Amino acid sequence: MHQGLSRRHFLKISALGAGSAVLSMGLTACSDNDQDSDPNPVAARFDHGVASGDPSHKGLILWTRVTPESEQSVTVSWEVASDAEFTQLVTNGSTTTGPERDYTVKVDAQGLESGQRYYYRFRCGETDSPVGQGKTLPEGAVERVTLAVVSCANYPAGHFHVYAEVAKLSELDAVVHLGDYLYEYEQGGYASEDAEALGRQVVPAHEMVSLADYRARYAQYRTDPKLQAAHAAHSFISVWDDHEIANDAWRDGAENHNEGEGEYEARKLAALQAYFEWLPIRPPSQADFSDLIYRSFAFGQLAALHMMDTRVIGRDQQLDYANYQDPSTGAFDGARFAAEISDPNRTLLGAEQLTWLQGELLTNDATWQVLGQQVLMGTMVLPAAIATQQMSLSEFADLAYIAQLAQRAQAGDTLTQEEQAYLLVNGPRLTPEVIAALQQPSIPYNLDAWDGYAYEREVVLGTALAADANLVVLAGDTHNAWANNLLNAAGQAVGVELATASVTSPGLESYLGIAPEGVVEAEAGIQSLVAGLEYVNVADRGFMTVTFTPTEAQAHWQFVSTIKSEDYALMPDRAKRMSVAAGSKRLKA
Repeated sequence: MHQGLSRRHFLKISALGAGSAVLSMGLTACSDNDQDSDPNPVAARFDHGVASGDPSHKGLILWTRVTPESEQSVTVSWEVASDAEFTQLVTNGSTTTGPERDYTVKVDAQGLESGQRYYYRFRCGETDSPVGQGKTLPEGAVERVTLAVVSCANYPAGHFHVYAEVAKLSELDAVVHLGDYLYEYEQGGYASEDAEALGRQVVPAHEMVSLADYRARYAQYRTDPKLQAAHAAHSFISVWDDHEIANDAWRDGAENHNEGEGEYEARKLAALQAYFEWLPIRPPSQADFSDLIYRSFAFGQLAALHMMDTRVIGRDQQLDYANYQDPSTGAFDGARFAAEISDPNRTLLGAEQLTWLQGELLTNDATWQVLGQQVLMGTMVLPAAIATQQMSLSEFADLAYIAQLAQRAQAGDTLTQEEQAYLLVNGPRLTPEVIAALQQPSIPYNLDAWDGYAYEREVVLGTALAADANLVVLAGDTHNAWANNLLNAAGQAVGVELATASVTSPGLESYLGIAPEGVVEAEAGIQSLVAGLEYVNVADRGFMTVTFTPTEAQAHWQFVSTIKSEDYALMPDRAKRMSVAAGSKRLKA
């Protein structure tokens, strides 16, 4: 087994008490909101809201954090009720928290009824927290399940309007957060050019490296009222991606872990300790490490959601195109690249997680098998000149058109007067270097995604095909919305992939230099270049909801007009719906 994040590491995290939960099974003899239950109440505030997560059929994880006026341990009590007025209490209790766990509180509320909405609140001293809501998982025959899917929220990049919209959704069963809950960069770092004007400079000012750094950044994020609203309204089912630690993390390192930043393992454990403290996720257990962070959620017999870790536990280091290019000639060693990218020993999930996933797919009898994971699974290849950013998308299209005209003229085809004039003016642009770039093969544009781990992708797709599963893969990470038909190497339809846009992080419009007036053309161009791609949005920030019924799964992408102003609106003209019928394994508009 790879040791990048082993049971040994989780034992270390668990031994620190990171994110440990207090079990709450039923009503105590009297309400713990009675101040007589705390002989020494301490004045405190609930500056970071409340949250619930990791629902089961009989339980919910409840979360809050208190900010005491003095640094000492404090007593925090809670109540859970089946009504908003808290007249029908179902469980309550109290616990203490302190600086050793950053004053966070996590309660494992058990003994609840399946498929029910519950209300919860906390109290410290004479202060009550906001009221939160959470919903347990349904059992048996279920007619409808709706999940919101979000990822990639960079605080300095803009306002969290996407979370505000998610908070307004009344019919959700849960929110699936696919990672990049926060970003590690310093002030002035990635996507921070408007941070000062927006009043959203990050804290601490330097890049996160230590436990104190990660805790401080989580604390800042959780003061955002829109994020607080989303957490208070719905239960979250979360998994980390790379920026919870550092950009382009893998098993034993990260692109953004550099000399002078200490040992990577120490940084990773600090980041994950803070993650378990601040997220409403079931904590690691010293008694049972069989799941690590990957785990399944059963929405009755309708949908099984398998949350995966494609980032930390088993991932081999990403390949780098620079290692396959001759530095003197620029020639690309395609044969060596193809051999290494398809190496059967190359892993994204790690052996244990892959075995677990295969077992879930082969034995689970829910109508829909849903993979909640971070990176794009669909094959996303682009001409090498675009993928390596030698040319913009529009520049490539223009030069390819000129080359096509030149080839037609050379072959003796009759060009129109307009075509002749265009070739006469632009023909000189076809230098030998440009022609060589145009002739390069199409390659994966993102080796950080499943395209960089081709063999293991085939194993997962082959397992789903063998199980005849109705496979729906959820993805984040790219900051753009996508919909793919998933095909194996033999061209067989296996399932579909639905990817959400980011909350605030910039996407392809930034990376490929797509101007606002060229967005629609660019989306059509990318869709025409990528086999299996049925939909892409390259420019907008937003979220996705996916609704499952016994006969179909329908995705609905929605986008906000801006993240750079407090004033915004949803954009119905940019919204998109697509669906897949049970048994079809292909998307339809």
